[in-house]
Amino acid sequence: MTIKPIRKILIANRGEIAVRVIRACRELGIRSVAVYSDADRNALHVRMADEAFHIGAPQPKESYLDIDKVADTAVKAGADAVHPGYGFLSERAEFVEACEKRGLIFIGPPASAMRQMGEKTRARIKMQQAGVPTVPGDNGEDGRGFPSVETALQAAERIGFPVMLKAASGGGGRGMRLCDAADKFPAAFESAKREAKAAFGDDTVYLEKAIIRPRHVEIQIFGDRHGNYVYLFERDCSVQRRNQKVVEESPCPVLDENLRKQMGEVAARAAAAVDYVGAGTCEFLLSEDRNFYFLEMNTRLQVEHPVTEMVTGLDLVHLQIRVAEGHPLPFRQQDLQLRGAAIEVRVCAEDSLRFLPSPGKITRLRNPSGPWVRNDSGVYENAEISMFYDNLISKLVVWAPTRAEAIDRMSRALSEYQIGGIKTNLSFHRRVMQEPDFRAGNYNTGYIEAHKQTLLTAAPLDDDTVKTAAIAAVIHASSAQAVTAVSTAGGNGNEISAWRAGWPAHGLRDGK
Repeated sequence: MTIKPIRKILIANRGEIAVRVIRACRELGIRSVAVYSDADRNALHVRMADEAFHIGAPQPKESYLDIDKVADTAVKAGADAVHPGYGFLSERAEFVEACEKRGLIFIGPPASAMRQMGEKTRARIKMQQAGVPTVPGDNGEDGRGFPSVETALQAAERIGFPVMLKAASGGGGRGMRLCDAADKFPAAFESAKREAKAAFGDDTVYLEKAIIRPRHVEIQIFGDRHGNYVYLFERDCSVQRRNQKVVEESPCPVLDENLRKQMGEVAARAAAAVDYVGAGTCEFLLSEDRNFYFLEMNTRLQVEHPVTEMVTGLDLVHLQIRVAEGHPLPFRQQDLQLRGAAIEVRVCAEDSLRFLPSPGKITRLRNPSGPWVRNDSGVYENAEISMFYDNLISKLVVWAPTRAEAIDRMSRALSEYQIGGIKTNLSFHRRVMQEPDFRAGNYNTGYIEAHKQTLLTAAPLDDDTVKTAAIAAVIHASSAQAVTAVSTAGGNGNEISAWRAGWPAHGLRDGK
């Protein structure tokens, strides 16, 4: 296969993921191009990129979601390739085709794989054909949903209550309803269809048997254009609020080597079944009896990818770029090792008691730091959290030799983190790190609801946590050179390169 060196990348995204890709470009000697809306004129990713182009109004459909505008801007900028990040256009096969039509390399899977895995009922059928275990369910007539509530109810009764209704074109918990009885089904069915239509423009829903008290475990996979597929171990994403991930960690506290291998091999087989290229994630439900079931495949880089980077020593964005150029993966499955434990928390601008967005201006920002602490951020002091976009402020990630040490390190880092001017979920994360069941690894997807009296209250934190936070505040206030958001937003995750299993830290682009 011909290798096509990439010299300039347009990042079709914003916020922390755009900053993350810009940093990777700089490390690889590649020029970066940012795009921005009116609301993002002063955003960190715009300031950091080598070039930046305005693409429209704050509303996503008039800027970041405009396929032709983004693709045409890449051509105008003289870019060789486009990195979609996650969200926005990252899983739109039409965007892949628009890039390829213009002679641009899309840093991600082919449109064919995206189509096969992006539509959930089609993906279920494809996975069943590939021998991948799926949750018992019904995709409807010809795999395209149900023509009426009556036919859907008949299917639900065949499966047996409780059942989950899910949007065929969905994700992120939208268009999803749990129903535990036949008399509640019509209302749940219509509600799921309405939300699916509003969120995805498609009201098709399908049914799955509800797995009670499962863990949500995902497997990071990687494929190249030479037919090589590997799994980069797992992430446990069971701490969720309204089906939205809040805390992620690796390794999963309840997986042993045998089960890890089984799930990883199934995920790699799923990727091979659709000729997948690049970074992707297979999501599974893990039942209490240790059976696992395929849920869906995310055909992009995940928000929580830093967790995998911490425990493998690999830079997944570097890998994405190299694979997109046509290089084979520089390792095989037997070369990969899972070392230590990593935890990521999503720090968001929100009312942590109600999980409602809290946009506004950040008037004070002091980032945590220290050994094995990484803070992937897209903001700085006096930056504005816009009402038009996701309310993610940063992804705080830590690594340690053991899970217990990682939790203690995260607690320390959270105690140092200070954000003023807006509400955040920092206090929520501090409580999670102190909660006994989480510390014991004893949790599932119902964890937050089961512990809401502890986690979702305005009660004061314990004395030790408050004392640690106060000491951190004094240290920051007295420092003559307080660390700013711009200088520390990326943390120091590259220290893990001591056991990097891929290309060396330097000279990655030799011969170009």
